[in-house]
Amino acid sequence: MEPDLSLEIDGLRLENPVMLASGTFGNAVDCYAFADLNRLGAIIPKTVTLSPRIGNAPPRTVETAAGLLNSIGLDNEGLEGFCTRLWRGLASLTCPVIVSIAGKTDEEFVELARAISKLEGVKAIELNLSCPNVAGGIDFATDPARCAAVVGKVRRVYDGPIFAKLTPNVTDATAVAKAAEAAGASAITAVNTLLGMSVDWRRRRSRLGQVFGGLSGPAIKPIALRIVYQVAQAVSIPVVAAGGITTVDDAMEFFVVGASAIQVGTASFYRPTAAWEILDALPRALKELGARSLREIVGTFVGSSVSCEIGS
Repeated sequence: MEPDLSLEIDGLRLENPVMLASGTFGNAVDCYAFADLNRLGAIIPKTVTLSPRIGNAPPRTVETAAGLLNSIGLDNEGLEGFCTRLWRGLASLTCPVIVSIAGKTDEEFVELARAISKLEGVKAIELNLSCPNVAGGIDFATDPARCAAVVGKVRRVYDGPIFAKLTPNVTDATAVAKAAEAAGASAITAVNTLLGMSVDWRRRRSRLGQVFGGLSGPAIKPIALRIVYQVAQAVSIPVVAAGGITTVDDAMEFFVVGASAIQVGTASFYRPTAAWEILDALPRALKELGARSLREIVGTFVGSSVSCEIGS
């Protein structure tokens, strides 16, 4: 028998743990022609904001060593465009669709959540509390009290699963994660991009249209892995891992340190089939550990492989 890949997050059943991260596969509806989205555990389209956004000035992306800097700036059609144009295509999917939302204020998050909750077929909401390349976009995830305030207010108007997407740009991500859990989050998504920059020294200017951007890809995986491990130890709700996941080995590392599910992001830019390749390889990886289900290996990390005494 094939291992059981299913999981449940606050009543939401996922057939498998592989998701597409928000903002990294367009709005998904543009990719039906070559990708069987329904095979995945869930998809998360581009973040929706209250008003349409044209995004930041180009250039918006630049490659770095083992990574990608982006300064997209939450380019999207806004709430009305999402509800009237995009949702029709997304609602036809049989896999769960988790809608990512971002507001400039607590009240905007609440207004977005209230409107999204009225769309038939929405399975969960992900609160993008941590986008680093829009003004104010990262503030909600750097302060536990602000994070809790947003999550708590959204929880009062939305009774479905709430994923709180946190930033790595903090000293202690566990404090923010615990605040989100206490306020009513169903799961923690860890992590968003790291704040970085790239400079053309000959021109003495940024290679991006603005100075800072969000670093993603394999370069940030060790940091994301550390944060997922720490957060999983600190909260009792599921942790969804994001950050440099490119292969099944990456995915398995996150599972054993405590992630219940994963999101594939930057890998999709240069290998659009990455999420499906990971999904296809998961049963064999679990069999290698003698596991009959994904749940058996989540959080089974035992620590250092080397034992030594100080002074030896």
